[in-house]
Amino acid sequence: MGLKGKDYRKFLEPMTEELVAMARWAKASGARIVVIFEGRDTAGKGGAIRAVRDQLNPRQCRTVALSKPSEEEQTQWYFQRYAKHLPHAGEIVLFDRSWYNRAGVERVMGYCTEAQAEAFLEAAPVFEKQLVDDGILLFKYWLTSDQDKQEERLKERLEDPLKRWKLSPVDLAAREKYEAYTEAREAMLRATHTAYAPWTLVDFNDQKRGRLTLVRDLLDRLPDTHVAPAPIDFPELGHEPHAESYAVMGPISSFPVED
Repeated sequence: MGLKGKDYRKFLEPMTEELVAMARWAKASGARIVVIFEGRDTAGKGGAIRAVRDQLNPRQCRTVALSKPSEEEQTQWYFQRYAKHLPHAGEIVLFDRSWYNRAGVERVMGYCTEAQAEAFLEAAPVFEKQLVDDGILLFKYWLTSDQDKQEERLKERLEDPLKRWKLSPVDLAAREKYEAYTEAREAMLRATHTAYAPWTLVDFNDQKRGRLTLVRDLLDRLPDTHVAPAPIDFPELGHEPHAESYAVMGPISSFPVED
């Protein structure tokens, strides 16, 4: 049985306060934080990212979700277009899919050659060690979900006009390649699960529980993030508050509702 919304919000609220404190610590300390969200289509990456990001300053916490590479980008070093999105001091970057596209969708769907995929699996640990050695805090999450859940969520996207934009031809083609994606993921984990940049697999068959688990794990793996908020002098107004005034037109006072 899935976690109810009110229970989810109750558990998430105190962790959200910790996330805000973490962001305050990152800004004060100059920490650079990268969190990678990977998983099958419909696993719940977007919802997990929102759980981390929603109450943080968008100028400090960025989501990176890149489209397919341009013709120019296809001629670049593979990691180049990702490297330019890495954080500066005090910044948090959340990758909604990442350089691991090459180990997953590109490999399974034939968008890269086997030689390119194998070369990536050799290069990724080297690239990530350079990031970690330079001081970046790197966290890699794989969101797991069973095929019956994937089918259920794909059908929901098909039937919901507000979610149909999420249903791509690649998603539909991937339905027949569940086992191929599993094999690609296992090869990826064997090659890129390292002591300095380990993978964490989180069960997202229940997406609300998965989000809570992921956020809790992220917070627990960060250093002590306590930094007291800066004091703000907020004196009382020296006069009664004014009502808003309009020189030309007044606002619409309420949404019109028919009787």
